[in-house]
Amino acid sequence: MNFKYSKTPEQGSIILTDFNCASFETRLGTGDFYKIIWAKENDITIGIDGYSVQLKKDHIVFCTPYNMIQIAPFLKGVTSLIFDREFYCIRDHDHEVSCNGFLFLGSSTPAMVKLTEKERKSFELHFMFLEEEFGTNDAIQGEMLRVLLKRLLIKSVRLLKKTIVDPTLKQPKMDIIRQFNLLVEAHFREKHNVSAYADLLNKSPKTLSNLFAKYNSKTPSQVINDRIILEAKKLLLMSEKSSKEIAFALGFNEASHFSRFFKNHAGESPNHFKKNTLSIY
Repeated sequence: MNFKYSKTPEQGSIILTDFNCASFETRLGTGDFYKIIWAKENDITIGIDGYSVQLKKDHIVFCTPYNMIQIAPFLKGVTSLIFDREFYCIRDHDHEVSCNGFLFLGSSTPAMVKLTEKERKSFELHFMFLEEEFGTNDAIQGEMLRVLLKRLLIKSVRLLKKTIVDPTLKQPKMDIIRQFNLLVEAHFREKHNVSAYADLLNKSPKTLSNLFAKYNSKTPSQVINDRIILEAKKLLLMSEKSSKEIAFALGFNEASHFSRFFKNHAGESPNHFKKNTLSIY
């Protein structure tokens, strides 16, 4: 199964695929895509940012264009919906679907939800509507696909909100967390401390820490560090930059500081990570 809607660059692309015929890269090319990956039929193993991740049956993971995904060709049991910013910009639609900062974090730990039997039937029906619309070639096909994608995102946000540590967390408090994530995405290369983001939000670092404790198991500092590590891995695997050049690009004054930071958070040196990952994929 491989359905693709793609118009002029301004209208973007959306793809529905099960990867039974080709690799991720062969199917999609080199564009920047949001990825919704559903282990529909059985447990699957995929690569996310250089790590091997087992996705249990009926789990769905939501990855940003920043997350590097490796999916083996002919992998069975997976269904993926993939789209680019031109087709549906998460930031522009944030107010409508409230998903920026929840479903698609700029983080090395993508959001994940588990479907109940009832939810699975609902998602199966929704994907059936998507497949049907891919086969309808008319003037409003693109808009219909956007409507169906938006509905899928809303359903997914509702599921993800059920996983929040404190379900009574009010919307204004959650908006602060979302704003923090957006600021990290914009400034992680030069701002590495929680206090810098607390100042931008006119909040204290302690206030942010308390909010995150009610939201999930991550601290604000972990969110920042994860985003730096994610970018470092991307540059190590997809660019010709040296570790020293990457260190300076990510705001480290010394290459040794970057190397130590990377090893503390990734468990190995930048050079070892690059060598070990490229040998696998």
